[in-house]
Amino acid sequence: MIGEHILWLGFLTSFFVVLLATPSLIKVAKLKHLVDEPSEDRKLHTRSIPTIGGITIFGGIIFSYALWFPNEFYYIDNTLVNFKTVIATLILLFFVGIKDDIIGTAPIKKLAAHFIVGFIIVIMADIRIQSMHSIFGIEELELWQSYIISIFTYIVIVNAYNLIDGLDGLAAGIGLISSLSFGFLFAYSENIPLALLSFVLAGALLAFLIFNFSPARIFMGDSGSLIIGAIISILVINAINIPITKLPEIIKNSNLPILVISVLVYPLTDTIRAFTIRAFRGVSPFTADKNHIHHQFIKIGFSHRKTVISLYLYNLLIIGFGVFSTINNPTLNLFTLILLALSVILFPMLLKRINK
Repeated sequence: MIGEHILWLGFLTSFFVVLLATPSLIKVAKLKHLVDEPSEDRKLHTRSIPTIGGITIFGGIIFSYALWFPNEFYYIDNTLVNFKTVIATLILLFFVGIKDDIIGTAPIKKLAAHFIVGFIIVIMADIRIQSMHSIFGIEELELWQSYIISIFTYIVIVNAYNLIDGLDGLAAGIGLISSLSFGFLFAYSENIPLALLSFVLAGALLAFLIFNFSPARIFMGDSGSLIIGAIISILVINAINIPITKLPEIIKNSNLPILVISVLVYPLTDTIRAFTIRAFRGVSPFTADKNHIHHQFIKIGFSHRKTVISLYLYNLLIIGFGVFSTINNPTLNLFTLILLALSVILFPMLLKRINK
């Protein structure tokens, strides 16, 4: 792989920044009482836990990405646009997230911030989905269609990673799987700047998992989950646009949108499920509750660790399906993926019936 050393340097730098900074952040958060209290029934923790872990994730990513960004690729394949967009949007989302973690932010204000970020990414930077790769017979998108689908994609993904941040190690672990998947995809397609962004995110999340895995010593909060979602959305849009000729041999016959959806399968499935239930109950889709998939696993007796490990393995299994999806029957592959995604919803229900 071209530039492999840069990827490892970025990964290790963000890993050690987060690893070394997080213990101090935990102490400061406890001293200043910047913690999440187990005051609501929907919360699964039973003690006060610092909830501003996104500070170290944000710092590790920005520092490592800027430090190791490869100069020789600076003006190739839109990398300057990607670099500027990542830095600008992450700074904006960090301040939105940290405000929410400390004093709270109204959902409508957060949604407004997402539309601003979506505007920057899709319209100002022109980072957008250009083709559906024959899904439902659709190939190239009209410009207005591309704008709508791309902004919608960003908003869905950033909210999806925010919503799954409800169990020790879940959002960080799923984000780690996603970032590594995109990292190898971009590395083998020789897009080193985006591969670096992926590995920098992966390094930060791996280090954070040391403190966030059950029993968690710190939560990432919105300042962390929004950062993960924004980066993943940028990686997703760029991944769908990779030319087939640049793909690794193992996935040259894969359908890129199907592969990308398989990487995001758990956050997307949980978000669609949660929003659907809330809609049928006539409440706001942003109302917090205990109807997430991980809550169902806890209800049937799974521990925190067993639940997150099971969901990690599920996500990896579906990624395997995405790798072997083909460009010949993209619509059929999409429906197959949907059926596979439903399995994680039906599994707790089935196990509950068997135990009865």
